[in-house]
Amino acid sequence: MTVELIAKLSDPIVSVGQGAQRQLELTITAQRQQQQRPPLNLCLILDHSGSMAGVPLATVKRAAQSLVDRLLPTDRLSVVAFDHKAQVLVPNQWVEDKAVIKAQIAELEPSGGTAIDAGMKLGLAELAKGKQGTISQAFLLTDGENEHGDNQRCLDLAKLAAEYNITFNTLGFGVHWNQDVLEQIADAGGGRLMFIEYAEQAIACFQSLFSHISSVNYTNAHVLLTLSEAAQLGNFKPVNQVAPDTIELTYESPHPHEYVIRVGDVSATVKRTLLITLSIQPLPSGSHLIGFVQVRYDDPVQQSKGLFSERIPLTLTAEPEHLPQVDPEVQQSILTLEKYRKTKLAETKLQAGDTAGAATFLQSAAKTALQLGDTEAAKILEASAQELQQQSTLSESALKRTRIASKTVLSSSPST
Repeated sequence: MTVELIAKLSDPIVSVGQGAQRQLELTITAQRQQQQRPPLNLCLILDHSGSMAGVPLATVKRAAQSLVDRLLPTDRLSVVAFDHKAQVLVPNQWVEDKAVIKAQIAELEPSGGTAIDAGMKLGLAELAKGKQGTISQAFLLTDGENEHGDNQRCLDLAKLAAEYNITFNTLGFGVHWNQDVLEQIADAGGGRLMFIEYAEQAIACFQSLFSHISSVNYTNAHVLLTLSEAAQLGNFKPVNQVAPDTIELTYESPHPHEYVIRVGDVSATVKRTLLITLSIQPLPSGSHLIGFVQVRYDDPVQQSKGLFSERIPLTLTAEPEHLPQVDPEVQQSILTLEKYRKTKLAETKLQAGDTAGAATFLQSAAKTALQLGDTEAAKILEASAQELQQQSTLSESALKRTRIASKTVLSSSPST
């Protein structure tokens, strides 16, 4: 297997002698040769605090057991439960006796408060035992605030996990969990943020996330971008992921004109797409090499590190009086990022008490979602705008639906 990298500029032509801005779209996928997926090393980190009593915990236990049924004997599983402290419910092990594992999960009872970081720390320790030769993933589920924990510690643990090629996915259950904390954990941990609004959605949500992680082939992927003197990164948050979720990415610059961007897992079936803003200096007529891009990645199953994709040259052509024409595929990525940013601006307005301004940005984000072909997100964003206009506030469920709609394309665009 190898990693395929496709690089495309929003418009590969600029006007002679004029500075310009261009978007560089990078699409990263794994080229899978065998049909069987790599072995998983999965840890379920489950909130069993008192607020999970009754139907919520019962449903989560069934959802966890449904994943056990999909695991193979070549996979490893651990289960950590947390309230205001954490305990190992199922120690990291090969999935050999599913009935025993499911019985251990069934024993979980509601108790205590919530300390998310305690669960994360213990989950990391269990995942570390089964890392060799596997794809390591964590599912972190909670229904509440981190009342007995430290939110900064959660973020630090997610970053530590990423350094060790362990991906953290977060699942918010109900409507009272802290969306900022779970989003930060997922973004820093290279995973996905999921919203289980109603208990009956839990099994489908677990299954969907499991299908997503089952498609991962490579880990620890970094984009290596080298630019010439003619190009540089844009000034305002120039590096973003737009698929499978929209995330503002950080980057390092170890040398002048060189940039390293961590993107994490690479999948055979789920495209990872980045959108990078470039500022172009005025160029004379003709073709110009403005840089190179490549992906460095690891193959944990083969225990191979520092593998490389093809190194792709980036070229621009300068022509007299060029009229810009944006590539249709790159335009989809631009709209995806625009939807996200407008929704973020709406949240900022709402926090500042400007409900009218927040509603206006949400309506604009809904229109962008329609342009994108994301009709489901458009409905959610428009409904939130109307709720703001009518009630001058947003319910907890509306806030969370809005956040998910901003980050994720909920319905297929016309080009897919």
